[in-house]
Amino acid sequence: MGTHLPRDPIAEARRNWEEHGWADVAAPMAAITAVMRTQQILLARIETTLKPFGLTFARYELLALLSFSRKGSLPMKKASALLQVHPTSVTNAVDRLEHAGLVARSPHPTDGRTTLIALTGEGRSLARRSTAALNSEVFSDPGFSPGDVDLLIRILGDFRRNAGDFAD
Repeated sequence: MGTHLPRDPIAEARRNWEEHGWADVAAPMAAITAVMRTQQILLARIETTLKPFGLTFARYELLALLSFSRKGSLPMKKASALLQVHPTSVTNAVDRLEHAGLVARSPHPTDGRTTLIALTGEGRSLARRSTAALNSEVFSDPGFSPGDVDLLIRILGDFRRNAGDFAD
């Protein structure tokens, strides 16, 4: 991770695409590859920040989601939908968080088919502390200028909407 390459390998890949007769898709390939590499860099920064808390980003997201809910609990199916991950992924995260004493499962009071996930006091505290660390170490200096952040939000939001991720 810490090794700086002498050239941009994505720009080189774009040149290779062009030289192999794929000039019409070289720029989109480079853009998509750059987004994927950027995601890897950002995820590594986030995971490094969360490691002292014993959290992965996936588990952190679930804790944060629960901390923002009015009651501190959500049905597992709703958590899956809001996090935009497969229910199996939520189950796996809940298993690990429950084992660590950060969340608890309980039956839904009116729907016997539904399981609720609730933050424990320790889970709420960890969500607060880990969020403060992310705010301080990652989100306050994302590596993009404020104008670029707004532009990225717009561009990526448009892409996600057009891909059917959400509707407004």
